[in-house]
Amino acid sequence: MADKKTTIKDVERPAEKPLAKKTTAKPAKEAEAKKAKAVAPAKKTAKKVELKPKPKRYFEAVGRRKTATCRVRLFTARPLETQKGRILVNSKPYAEYFPTMEFQQIVEASLNKLKSLNRFELTVHVQGGGKKAQAEAIRHGIARTLVKFNADFQKKLKRAGYLRRDPRMKERKKYGLRKARRAPQWSKR
Repeated sequence: MADKKTTIKDVERPAEKPLAKKTTAKPAKEAEAKKAKAVAPAKKTAKKVELKPKPKRYFEAVGRRKTATCRVRLFTARPLETQKGRILVNSKPYAEYFPTMEFQQIVEASLNKLKSLNRFELTVHVQGGGKKAQAEAIRHGIARTLVKFNADFQKKLKRAGYLRRDPRMKERKKYGLRKARRAPQWSKR
């Protein structure tokens, strides 16, 4: 009986070995891949390394009006003399985002006050509210970034009222009324 037990164990062992060989084959391939990678960096150093351009420096501020909120980034990189300073609103030119002249003038107001419409590039991300509230939020944000850029601008912008967040908002509706203060029509009979 002892002989049979030893022969059974001998039979099981060879069956386990092929499984072990399969698992050892993968590390061998990985080792070859590592050797290939070790050789590759030597080739890359021979190539010319391209330097990434420095990220543009910018000043950032938030502007608000009613429920509209915007984030304004003012880039210091001056555009070419022939180009007009770009203002991008939600990845579109501001003239395309605000088709009416009234809203375009509101957006430009703080830059026009300082006579620096062509000096800067601006990117704006705006959300919430209506178009007019968004335009006024952008004006507020641009004024704040200009003050961060140069503190001397604060006096002119504050006098114009562009640095103050306009607190006027729609009054909330009350229960028992149709609107904030409008009561239902009263009938005598």
